[in-house]
Amino acid sequence: MTTLTHAGILTRRELAHWVRQPMAPIFNLAFSLMLLAMFGLLFGGAIEVPGGDDYIGFLLPGLLAMVMMFGIQGTMLGMAEDAKRGISDRFRSLPMSGAAVAMGRSGADMLSSALELVVLVGGGLLMGWRIDATPLEAIAGVALLLWLRYTLVWLGIFLGLTFRGESAMVAVQVLVWPIGFASNALVAPETMPAWLGAITEWNPISATATAVRQLFGNATGITGGWLADASIWLAIGWPALIIAIFLPLSARAYRRLGD
Repeated sequence: MTTLTHAGILTRRELAHWVRQPMAPIFNLAFSLMLLAMFGLLFGGAIEVPGGDDYIGFLLPGLLAMVMMFGIQGTMLGMAEDAKRGISDRFRSLPMSGAAVAMGRSGADMLSSALELVVLVGGGLLMGWRIDATPLEAIAGVALLLWLRYTLVWLGIFLGLTFRGESAMVAVQVLVWPIGFASNALVAPETMPAWLGAITEWNPISATATAVRQLFGNATGITGGWLADASIWLAIGWPALIIAIFLPLSARAYRRLGD
């Protein structure tokens, strides 16, 4: 059997877990919709978007990028649990490529992420959000979101193989929340203190959020600067850098599980 065949089997394994224990994926979807409702309906009227644009048009693409970041939690905890219970060691003892384990995990995570995108887009449309772009531009925006998610899978795999038990949960919380909220996903950097706005512009989530807003034809919340001029290239480059670092680190961590 080939590596792709093994990866497909492991992807089905992850999906079977979600079918038998559906509360985790359901909670993730509910949490994403809660964020959309909370910021779009409760806080939206009080949040300023430079240029006076509609906040829901600014919010939805940013929230999609943030959700791609939050998906790292499931990846990390799933890998950590497999390693803790010895399942990863069983996989290593089988005549199976180590790449198939990561590919199986990433395949399931990408399917989950695509479903989250569909649900959030549906929720945004019900709240009045619209795409003002060509079909090709809209597809490019979705591709950038999935590209970000795919690269973050490898960060999650590395952290899941490195941390165990409660330390895995602490690590993912410390990583996800500051990076997710210290971005322009929910608020425009120009409304922040200068030092925080500068940090926000260097956040990979900000690059993807800005690029997707541009491709969807929505408000970017940026009136000028290098992030507005080069957001699409940054949305390609930042994830490429992440995967270049953490893919080999993940492979190394997997090989050293038994050490």
